[in-house]
Amino acid sequence: MSDVLLPGGRDVRGTLEEPTDEPRAIVVACPPHPQQGGSRSDGRLRAVSAALSEVGIACLRFDYGSWDEGYGEREDVRNAVRWAREEYNGGDDGLPVGLFGYSFGASLALLAAADTDPDAVAVLAPTARLADDLDALAALESLEAPVHVCYGERDATVDWEPIVERARERGDAVTALSGDHFFGGEHDEIAGAVVGFFERTLLESA
Repeated sequence: MSDVLLPGGRDVRGTLEEPTDEPRAIVVACPPHPQQGGSRSDGRLRAVSAALSEVGIACLRFDYGSWDEGYGEREDVRNAVRWAREEYNGGDDGLPVGLFGYSFGASLALLAAADTDPDAVAVLAPTARLADDLDALAALESLEAPVHVCYGERDATVDWEPIVERARERGDAVTALSGDHFFGGEHDEIAGAVVGFFERTLLESA
């Protein structure tokens, strides 16, 4: 693993985990709400990152900069995707780039994907809207890349239902998990679902 200082006007730092051999793709992983303890050390992000490394995909987990009501955090995600593109061979000729997020980070992943056009997007427990003009559901509507939505059937913390309903209407991949918003004991199941999706969309389609 190595530490990364991401570009942009905010202090955004990350941890890059790479496979033993040359990576075949990279995924940017967005943590949950920073004001509720969310960070790049989140157990769900770490489980996904470790599993990605096993199949040859690098993963950049990062911490957001200073709290900015979701707006600066969205820019942090955009900058992380830009860094990943530039770092891994540069521009459109580089490795495939995926985007993953959990909870607050899942909504930000959808919002940032609408502007950065990653090759695939996987989200865990997204909420439909962070603010009137931070509408993750509307962002989902605009995406052309493959999308995978994972949600907890007992999750009463976030408003995931509109995202799941629209994803199904679009024909996106949807995985229901038995847990609540925190997915206790389900980290391996989450990692399996998310990594399987990225294997199909980033590696097999490359």
